[in-house]
Amino acid sequence: MNVSGNGIGVVVIGRNEGARLERCLVSLTGGADKVVYVDSGSTDGSLQMAQGLGVEVLALDLALPFTAARARNEGFARLRQGFPALRYVQFVDGDCEVVAGWLPSARAFLDARPEVAVVCGRRRERFPQGSIYNWLCDLEWDTPVGEAKACGGDALMRAEAFAAAGGYRSQLIAGEEPELCVRLRAAGWKIWRLDREMTLHDAAMTRFGQWWQRSLRGGYAFAEGAALHGAAPERHWLRESRRAWFWGLGLPLASLLGVALLGWPGLLPLLAYPLQVLRLARRGGHSARENWLWAFFLVLGKFPEMCGQVKFLLNRLGGGKAALIEYK
Repeated sequence: MNVSGNGIGVVVIGRNEGARLERCLVSLTGGADKVVYVDSGSTDGSLQMAQGLGVEVLALDLALPFTAARARNEGFARLRQGFPALRYVQFVDGDCEVVAGWLPSARAFLDARPEVAVVCGRRRERFPQGSIYNWLCDLEWDTPVGEAKACGGDALMRAEAFAAAGGYRSQLIAGEEPELCVRLRAAGWKIWRLDREMTLHDAAMTRFGQWWQRSLRGGYAFAEGAALHGAAPERHWLRESRRAWFWGLGLPLASLLGVALLGWPGLLPLLAYPLQVLRLARRGGHSARENWLWAFFLVLGKFPEMCGQVKFLLNRLGGGKAALIEYK
């Protein structure tokens, strides 16, 4: 793979991504000095394909639990080992294609802003009209530009800042990027989002069950993030966790109690759901149909998020190791 001599290394992670991974690796040609692909047990020939493209491949030890955080950490360690001149590391998921021009523009921004440790751009869904669930992903990633509290899985980071922070928490099964950003900001670094296209993502979500699992994983991440950094002043994901409990469990329980005490009038608290959908839909910035769909799924999503919260609590009380929650 051609190199650029710009001090940028790339860590790509994936498992059984097939053609998506090939698009990802090809999009990096000529944009970085070194690319490492970290594979988490693929059986579709991903390792051989990556090697054929001239990419260094690291297959994770199957005896240890797979997490995206672990994969990125091991990929970063391999980068530093073989590339002492590493200044910046771009993390990217194997189901994403890096947009042409992103790496040099992101590097130029970090060169000009020494106080910034992480810079990200706009991740877009490749096929937003392929399903309502893909479209919801595309909306979710359209976050405000400028200084931010966190980044997602795709971002360019200063190698020194990442190493000093100790990298990702390898045991986290989700939400590892915002958790790292909490620690980076506590150390005095800034996170920034540019108004620029960064990656194209292929969620490939076509079924309700996939959306439910992804939302459940989000609830789990909220719970674990709040457990780690929920105290003041950060209050990391504390509000998101409380909302999941209120909408996903509190209102239904209040209604059941109301029915037991008052009869059918006890169902009145459930009117809060359509009222919340109405309130959110009026805030949407899209067509009327899209606003209603977005609001409906935002409210509905509190139920799988609550299930994720419960899953985290049960796992914590039981002292077990967290298993991956996958939607693909």
